[in-house]
Amino acid sequence: MAHNLIASDRIEGTSVCRPTGEKIGEIQRLMIDKISGKVTYAVLSFGGFLGFAQKHFPVPWASLKYNLQSSAYELEVTDDQLRAAPSFAPGEEFDWGDRSDEIIVRSFPVHHGWE
Repeated sequence: MAHNLIASDRIEGTSVCRPTGEKIGEIQRLMIDKISGKVTYAVLSFGGFLGFAQKHFPVPWASLKYNLQSSAYELEVTDDQLRAAPSFAPGEEFDWGDRSDEIIVRSFPVHHGWE
C-alpha cells in the first residue's frame, strides 16, 4: 500500500537527479530541527570515484521534489551552480547541526524553490 511517509534510513542513499533524469548525486543524510521536527535540509553527496574527491553540500529540503516514476528526488540546478555551491569534503570540519552555518545553505544561488 502506497502512502506519503518514509523512514529516514530509506531516504539516505536515494538518488538526486535533474528534471531531465541526469543523476547529480545522492542524499547522504537529513538534518532535522529538534524543536519543530521538520526536515531543514538534506546533505547531498556528489562527484568523486569510490569516495575520492567526493563533496557534500546542504540542500534546503523544500528544494527537492520526489519523482514517483524515477524513485529519485529532483533538483533544478546547473553545473555552474553546483561548482559555486558551498561544499565540504567527507571528514572536513563542518558542524552540520550548527544553525549559525545555515546562512551558507541559504546563500546558495539557485532558483526554483530555494529560499
